[in-house]
Amino acid sequence: QAQMVESGGGLVQPGGSLRLSCAASRFIFSTNDMAWYRQAAPGKPRELVASITLGGRTNYLDSVEGRFTISRDNEKNTVDLQMNSLKPEDTAVYYCNTRPTWNAYWGQGTQVTVSS
Repeated sequence: QAQMVESGGGLVQPGGSLRLSCAASRFIFSTNDMAWYRQAAPGKPRELVASITLGGRTNYLDSVEGRFTISRDNEKNTVDLQMNSLKPEDTAVYYCNTRPTWNAYWGQGTQVTVSS
């Protein structure tokens, strides 16, 4: 059973915006740094896109710095990823997990497609 439930993906034109959301159990959320990862195609490695510590410190992949914003709601046990100025190269399945990751926590992910 997946421990993370991602939502908010879709098809968007270049330059557009999407907001992804991930819900986790209270235990997982309250004891871990959280992160968003993405996988551009099956067989390619998942890459770390953005992370946020329990204390709220954030870190970003260079290629999304200034365009993406990660946030967490400690009351709702959710972690969001606001994505602006999207580019075709942002197309991927996006997943949330802890950082470092736990295999048992991977969910289904949410597809983001950036295309005109």
